[in-house]
Amino acid sequence: MPRNDIQLPYGAVYFRKSNPPQADWERDYKVAGEDGLNIFRHWFMWSAIEVAPGVYDWAEYDRQLDLAAQNGIKTIIAELIHAVPDWAVRKYKHALQVNADGSKLGSYMGVSAATGGFSNNGGGAGALTLNCPEVKEAAGRFLTALATRYKDHPAIYGYDVWNECNYSADVDYSDYAKAAFRKWLEKKYGDLKTLALAWHRYSYTEWDDIEPPVHMAPYPECIDWLKFKRDNFYDQMQWRIDTIRAVDQKNVIAAHGISGAIPIMASNGCDDWLAASKVEVYGFTWVQARKGSEAWKNWYGVDINRAAARGKPFWHAERQGGPLWLQPQVIGRDKEDGRVVDPEDIRLWSMTSLAGGARGILNLRWRPLLDGPLFGAFGSYAMDGSRTPRSDMASAMAKWANEPAQAALWEAKPVRGEIGILVVPETQEFEYLLSYDRKEKPYPEAMWGAYRAFLENGVQPDWVHIDDIDAYDLLYFPYPIMFTAEQAARLTAWVEKGGTLISEACPGYFGDRGHVGTIQPNMGLDKVFGALEDEVEFMPDIGDRIHFKLDGAAVDGGGLLQSYRLAGGTARGNFDDGRLAVVEHRFGKGRTLLIGTNPSVAYYRSEGRANGAFFAELFRWSGKARQVKLSNAALFARTHEGEKGSFLWLVNPTRTAQMTEVELVVGTLNSGKAVWPVGATQSGGRVEVPARDVLILPLG
Repeated sequence: MPRNDIQLPYGAVYFRKSNPPQADWERDYKVAGEDGLNIFRHWFMWSAIEVAPGVYDWAEYDRQLDLAAQNGIKTIIAELIHAVPDWAVRKYKHALQVNADGSKLGSYMGVSAATGGFSNNGGGAGALTLNCPEVKEAAGRFLTALATRYKDHPAIYGYDVWNECNYSADVDYSDYAKAAFRKWLEKKYGDLKTLALAWHRYSYTEWDDIEPPVHMAPYPECIDWLKFKRDNFYDQMQWRIDTIRAVDQKNVIAAHGISGAIPIMASNGCDDWLAASKVEVYGFTWVQARKGSEAWKNWYGVDINRAAARGKPFWHAERQGGPLWLQPQVIGRDKEDGRVVDPEDIRLWSMTSLAGGARGILNLRWRPLLDGPLFGAFGSYAMDGSRTPRSDMASAMAKWANEPAQAALWEAKPVRGEIGILVVPETQEFEYLLSYDRKEKPYPEAMWGAYRAFLENGVQPDWVHIDDIDAYDLLYFPYPIMFTAEQAARLTAWVEKGGTLISEACPGYFGDRGHVGTIQPNMGLDKVFGALEDEVEFMPDIGDRIHFKLDGAAVDGGGLLQSYRLAGGTARGNFDDGRLAVVEHRFGKGRTLLIGTNPSVAYYRSEGRANGAFFAELFRWSGKARQVKLSNAALFARTHEGEKGSFLWLVNPTRTAQMTEVELVVGTLNSGKAVWPVGATQSGGRVEVPARDVLILPLG
């Protein structure tokens, strides 16, 4: 279980050898302790510690933990076995990971550490394949030595395994990975004949005849390859955990991803749900300079992580605290869009994550690197370690967060959202394969568009994994073109029991193994939606030409077009050419609304200029009530409930103070002092939220 000796972890990543300079460590730790920071994470890189086979240089890392103990700071040990010693690259050259084009990975300087031993493909899996027993044994010895050395140190908090939980889309085609793939297939299918029927390949005579697909396309073999890679790399994550746990049974096991489940769960293995299931504390890297600083993106980063954590504590494990000047993601963008950071940015970004439920904040640099292309990046403190206005803001927040008066605030958790955005991994996998050679990528546009549309209509949209739908009574399913028969049966039963499902075009058009159903909607869903397909058009490149009406109100389509014939349902709208576009139906105790295109794509592409009223109408149709009604659409509201108290968070991402009327479905605003800003007071239902800040009010 997570430790409770820190009320709210607030700190930074500090040591990534060889930065910061050793001469500054003692002063830096003293400053951090004085400023209220209570946790540091360090990269314990295999390449920097095991300097020769069986020869470990722990000196600098010992010093980090000793200084932490002296200054009241806890330590998260980030194991980085994917930073591979150069001697290991030579010794195990037969086990280098292989890209799809046949090229092998090698040892390169790390962009984020200016240290050797990193792979050259940008993934988080390292140059050597852990499918090789020799490599796995060598890496295991390092992890065992690491945990044995530090498990009883007074500064230890826990371990962060598999930094940012992802792998390159282009690996691993080594002989070791191929052998593991064949064993995975044999376990799944049992015999070659069964595999041949599933894959439509009929001339395999031995398992060794099977080669993993190099070119991605919507075929069963590619679906299996994506699933194998996910299982294989996450099994290796579990092996990391088991290796550490064999030595240390008491300290926390944590991990963090990149909130990448949309859109790169399929391609890069960013399965936040699977990763979070393996650890006690999960977290996410979210850097506005790389993602963009728009309000909805900040909410997405925290909301999808909260969903994946499934009630476990989670942290904003790497939050930007300083500038990013030269990286490809920022070129051409305004300096205010995360390239240059001021104290108000740090406050807003941190508070948005806390409003979303995060219960820990770590800056991804305490002070900037002095070497490599990321020189000067991300640090709240200056390059020489001195304080800045940014670090002063972080210090004020850290001290406030850990005052005893805030204990009730952190015990409270965000209430469940009014609507769930349905996430089905198989849908993303198939759309990734279907769109692999096309520039149009409608899946992420639809997912983000639907989420943003409800969020910007004052609704809290939660990301809901298909396995978690029973916790919700209202779901929106963007771009649902493929899922399995088992999942279709689960959705059918959910609606029949009383759920309300709003689905975009072509639900389950492709079923198991990507096979097209001859009756659409597929897999018995025609009865759930009370409609049968009339015509279908898969032309997302010209989807912006699609338009329809809902009860006479004009709506922009996007993505696909599927028109219908009634089969028990009720017509609610038509495309501009007269074909039936929207069907409402009652099924069992539940309701459905089937929309024959992807209005979420239009919302995303127009940045909210199109279809806002349409999504508001969908929510009205559902019969649900907003948990918090604000008169000012520039603000965002989140309600947190706990046994020790409940709170309303009002977030203002704009650069001017905003006034709003507040109407609550449950609870009342208490007059008196706000929890934040310190010293603010409130009375009545009309409140002011400062610029780039939050107002936290206790509820009665």
